[in-house]
Amino acid sequence: MAGGLRRRGEALLRAGLEALLCALHVQAACQDATVTQELLKEGFHRDLLVKVELGVAREDAGGCTVAARTRLPPGIYVDPYELASLRQHNLTKAVLIPDVIDVEAPEYSANDLLVLLYVEPDSRCSHCFKAALPVHGRYHRPAEESEEASVVLKSPEVLVCCCDNRLAAECWKPAEVETPCSGKTDGPCQWYSVTHKPAYEELILQVPVGLRQHSSLVCVVTLLATVLCSGLILTAVCKYGHFSPVTCLE
Repeated sequence: MAGGLRRRGEALLRAGLEALLCALHVQAACQDATVTQELLKEGFHRDLLVKVELGVAREDAGGCTVAARTRLPPGIYVDPYELASLRQHNLTKAVLIPDVIDVEAPEYSANDLLVLLYVEPDSRCSHCFKAALPVHGRYHRPAEESEEASVVLKSPEVLVCCCDNRLAAECWKPAEVETPCSGKTDGPCQWYSVTHKPAYEELILQVPVGLRQHSSLVCVVTLLATVLCSGLILTAVCKYGHFSPVTCLE
């Protein structure tokens, strides 16, 4: 009787230790992610570099796809044709919502743009991911004093898509994302939203703008340049062009 009670107690103690170790493992694995954004280059045409430190070892997140979902304000956009070319060369993979974008629209008539950017594993860090997205500043209205307009980019949301990884359900909350899980499986996959700590809440892009007091000067110079170029073209046509009545009738 005493031996049976002792064995039962040892079994209960072993089960409790295993549950405690499992809970500690999940707690250690479910650390918050860290997100960093950086703008490369200068001027209107930039590269948005997104880095994600997942807080989970790459082997624990095996089979998972990591993405950053960010909303771009009207002052900045992604060229869908440029993005399609990059996807063909496996340089960048992203999904644009909406996928039809007016790249010529100025900032004051454009809309927000939702981007799902797939981030790839960083070879220099076992739990780090990164990706670069080419972005372009839109033309703004002329300003009164400052020669630059500020475009604020909020910190992106970190998403993880795991089809057969139990850790995802234990660590993260399900997210509603209609985009497929990077084509790694034919079946449906669940996206999860990862709690993260942004290195900074927002990133500011400075876009060059004109000044209102220069409007008259710009209009005059533009008109003179148009008249001058039109005159040069007409002169060249009259001097070097070959015209005949037969050609005109045809």
